[in-house]
Amino acid sequence: ISMGSKSKKRVILPNRPDPPSVEQIVEDVNRASASDPAFGILQDGLQGAGIRYHQSRQYLDLNERLQQARSDLASKREELRAAGEHLERCMAEIKGQAL
Repeated sequence: ISMGSKSKKRVILPNRPDPPSVEQIVEDVNRASASDPAFGILQDGLQGAGIRYHQSRQYLDLNERLQQARSDLASKREELRAAGEHLERCMAEIKGQAL
């Protein structure tokens, strides 16, 4: 006599219910109140996602402006350096003429 051969009653589970139809889902959504917790969480999640999207978009825009400003600054610095060299050459010429 083996212990595994004890008589076990087989439990028969009821069949799963059919999933709701699209019409039933739409009807449930339309009947839900604004204070329904499920829809409140969904709405908060959508608003939070929208806020994060706008923050990300602002960051990218500001970063692009910063990169452009950085490039403009480098260009202006080069212009100033060239103008300084030109000024030094002019001053040297003037000094040379004065002597």
